[in-house]
Amino acid sequence: PGAHVDLLLPSGLVRQYSLHHADGRPGPWRIAVLREPDGRGGSAELHDRVAVGTRLRAAGPRNRFPLLPGQDLLFLAGGIGITPLLPMLAAAERRGSRWRLAYAGRSRASMAFLPELARYGDRVTVAPRDECGRLDLDALLAGTPAGALVYCCGPEPLLQAVRARCEALPGLALHTERFTAAAPVPPAADTADTDFEAVLRRSGRTVPVPAGTSLLRALRGAGVAVLASCEEGTCGTCETTVLEGVPEHRDSLLTPEERAAGDLMLICVSRCLGSRLVLDL
Repeated sequence: PGAHVDLLLPSGLVRQYSLHHADGRPGPWRIAVLREPDGRGGSAELHDRVAVGTRLRAAGPRNRFPLLPGQDLLFLAGGIGITPLLPMLAAAERRGSRWRLAYAGRSRASMAFLPELARYGDRVTVAPRDECGRLDLDALLAGTPAGALVYCCGPEPLLQAVRARCEALPGLALHTERFTAAAPVPPAADTADTDFEAVLRRSGRTVPVPAGTSLLRALRGAGVAVLASCEEGTCGTCETTVLEGVPEHRDSLLTPEERAAGDLMLICVSRCLGSRLVLDL
């Protein structure tokens, strides 16, 4: 539950999709792709150019959104954010946890997997905006016992609203997964966007990273093959192990503990606090 794969599309684009087999058990991989006409091109390519029999390369699975043990669970989904939560519901059911799901969307016609969710009865609240307005987050969270785990996936306004309310309610542990970047993380007040070197331990190469050029772009410009998808510090596809040096984290994914450890960074947005980073590349 919570795992995703990176699909390498025929055009060369890399896109990340949650795995969501209906019963949450091992089996064939299943993803859902909402066609976004005004998106960055990945969903349109999958809808228009991929058919039965098309071979796709995938990296993973990886999990940045794991379901932790808990007796009380509240799941909040907005739109296609339902996908990573589906196997979590099945896992919570098998564990005998007390859980609820509130699922919001524009309309029932736009909300995927309603027939699969129907089997859970009144533990699932379906909230199409055209029928009942916005989710009543205050009521949902106020009725959640202290110590509960809250899992939320969906658009950024929903994540921000849930986070603000959870911060005001002690005892709720919030876990989120986002599809777009949060507000950009500014550089530290006492640092500037300066030149540094990236030393690639496995290949023995040293790649200069000029000010104003991302580490990812510098590596690709030097012919280093690295996977990346969102290039906004959100998805984790470009997560790289840091062997030496101090990264300056500008992502919206790593936890405070991971940032403090300093042994991981998202090379699409983060930089170096110093003149040299040694990476496991």
